[in-house]
Amino acid sequence: MPNRSATPASEWLVLITVIVGTFLGRLDQTIVNLALPKIIQDFGITVSSAGWIATAYILANAIFVPIWGKLGDTIGRKKVYILGFIIFIFGSVLAGLSWNLGSMIIFRIIQAIAGSADYPTAMAIIAVTFPAGRPRTQALGLWSASFAAAAVFGPLIGGPLIDNFSWRSVFLINLPVGIIGLVMAIIFVKESVSEKKSVIFDWWGAITLGISLSALVLVLDRGMDWGWLSLNSFLAYACMLLFFGIFYKVEKKISEPIIDFKFFKIGTFVNTLINNFVVFMGMMGGIFLIPIFASTYLGLDATETGLLFMPMAFMMMVSSPLGGHFAGKVQPRYIIALSTLVAALGLFLFSFLDPKSTVWDIIIPLSVMAFGLGFGMAQRTSLIASIVPEHEVGIASSILALVRNIAGAFGIALFGTILSSSTESHVLSLAHNSVLRSHDPAVIGQFISLIILKAQILAYSTVFQISALIILIGAALALLIKVEHNDKEVEIFID
Repeated sequence: MPNRSATPASEWLVLITVIVGTFLGRLDQTIVNLALPKIIQDFGITVSSAGWIATAYILANAIFVPIWGKLGDTIGRKKVYILGFIIFIFGSVLAGLSWNLGSMIIFRIIQAIAGSADYPTAMAIIAVTFPAGRPRTQALGLWSASFAAAAVFGPLIGGPLIDNFSWRSVFLINLPVGIIGLVMAIIFVKESVSEKKSVIFDWWGAITLGISLSALVLVLDRGMDWGWLSLNSFLAYACMLLFFGIFYKVEKKISEPIIDFKFFKIGTFVNTLINNFVVFMGMMGGIFLIPIFASTYLGLDATETGLLFMPMAFMMMVSSPLGGHFAGKVQPRYIIALSTLVAALGLFLFSFLDPKSTVWDIIIPLSVMAFGLGFGMAQRTSLIASIVPEHEVGIASSILALVRNIAGAFGIALFGTILSSSTESHVLSLAHNSVLRSHDPAVIGQFISLIILKAQILAYSTVFQISALIILIGAALALLIKVEHNDKEVEIFID
């Protein structure tokens, strides 16, 4: 049962507790990326092989998010949250002690399984702790801001740890910080479970969904290396479709599905998910290129690049609770549409980047984009939590997390492909329209280098323009989000 006896002071302690957990889990993802060069050196592996460290984490995380969401609603969110914390600490220590690529991948999978418990259970804990309306929306807004904070502080914390100690320290630091978060969860979080007791767990649904998601994430992560029309890619597509079809049939027949497809009969739920998918696809597709651009063309190191993202975190932490302040005063669709429009503007400003750009040419667009995203993030999350029965908040939030993960992976794969193909196209176009009246090998080499540089810059501009357009479409789609309270939707939950 939900805990509604909490005092305002204890509510905030619960919020701080889940923020610590979310921050730690997301921090780990960003720090590990910085450690990869050292890991490659120590293990004597290739960059391609090291990619499996990230791929394994993404796969396991995507698979287990809906499983943890269902388990949290079934056996208790606090139990699942604490279990996830314990496994995460255990996996972190093992990863810090790993001795080769195989052991690292296994221990990262353990970390990912545990980390995937955070999002659906944390969101459900907040939903049952704070009353619906403005208090819950503001709480979800502050919690959402921790995602941005982790993305920013990852490089700032990870860089000095790696430089002054070793790559192992980025995993071992999770032990003391994790213990603090674990103790806070034990003390401050109250247990809550679904009002409907589950008799069985949907293992067949979990297995078939897991295989389908594995194939999807795998092809998104490796498609560029394999080739999108290669045999490996087609096998992944076929596997994904086959097992999703089996999963759908299983879910339609079972009484307690891991993903309740009745949610997709609710227009508000579907339209909110669509907006989330489009926004996160465009955002991740465009934004993952910024550190690469800053390093390659502006000559910034990892720590300097991390500093560029600090204003982004600040703007998101400011705008997230600000957006929550308007809960109940302005229709959520207008807030979401406006926030998405501002985020699109921020991404479009990146299209003017070139090798002569300054750090402010990155900081300002990042800040604009972050303000827009943060302003509407709480509204999206709150909508999902408010339009489903409270005993299924964990399942609904796991669907939201799953959509965001897939959208992010899809965006990175899509825009990586666009960058590559656009570069090739611009090279051919520039070469065709350029004339060189010299036979000096040095001049010819410089001429080719300048064409490639110009083509790459134009390709980056193309990616940011497309990502801005996609998010602009997301702003228009947000206007379709309507909170309807009618008998038909109520009946969906009574069936």
